Amino acid sequence: MSEAAAIQARGVSRTFRRARTSWREPGAAVHAVHEVDLAVAPGERFGIVGESGSGKSTLLRMMCGLDHPTHGTMHVQGRPVEGRSWRELRWLRGEVGVVFQDPMSSLDPRMRVGTAIAEPLVAQRLGDVPTRTARVEELLTAVGLPAEAARRYPHQFSGGQRQRISLARALAPEPSILVADEPVSALDVSVRAQVLNLLRDVVHQRGLTLVFVSHDLSVVRQVCDRVAVMRRGELVEVADTDQLFEHPQHAYTQQLLAAVPTLP
Repeated sequence: MSEAAAIQARGVSRTFRRARTSWREPGAAVHAVHEVDLAVAPGERFGIVGESGSGKSTLLRMMCGLDHPTHGTMHVQGRPVEGRSWRELRWLRGEVGVVFQDPMSSLDPRMRVGTAIAEPLVAQRLGDVPTRTARVEELLTAVGLPAEAARRYPHQFSGGQRQRISLARALAPEPSILVADEPVSALDVSVRAQVLNLLRDVVHQRGLTLVFVSHDLSVVRQVCDRVAVMRRGELVEVADTDQLFEHPQHAYTQQLLAAVPTLP
């Protein structure tokens, strides 16, 4: 494995079993991800695209240690992430920040925003109460929200504001890698650009490695330096963003680009 890679997958596969149709026969195997090889360089903004069910989110979950490969190896910053207990993966929770698709379901509705943002610091045993409080205020300011937002609950914010809160929480333990799973797909079109601009600014200012998962090619083109295209669990093409959009090599990539709406 290349020591320079922030994230590297080698022959990664993930298979699930469907529910049994009868007690005599096991459920059919579903290959969500099949034999994926990729490497994400430190500081790179790496996109993963494909239609729904192509395996994008499953691959991302394995990068975060939220799921493990059935076969193959996944490394983050040179360390393996599969087959480890939660305690053994504590380092990974501080190394990788995650922004999920729906901020309302990823934020605890009973938890004040300040507590939610400080939660990763508590889990990582970082700082005392005053230090964590100051860190929460700093992060809220960084994502464009007032410090008093820490005392409120998620339902008191708009969708775009909740996604800003999710970003602040992901940044709390100062990760080196940020992964975002469809982070703007649940937002109104009017606020998508604001959140995307904030995401790009944060990644640039903090020198983070970004893995950005989306089915929206136009969004990926704005954000990413390099793009991987997935189809039915397999990686069919990886290329620099401009090259992929201007000279796609794989027939499936060509079909995806042809389906992007354009103004007359």
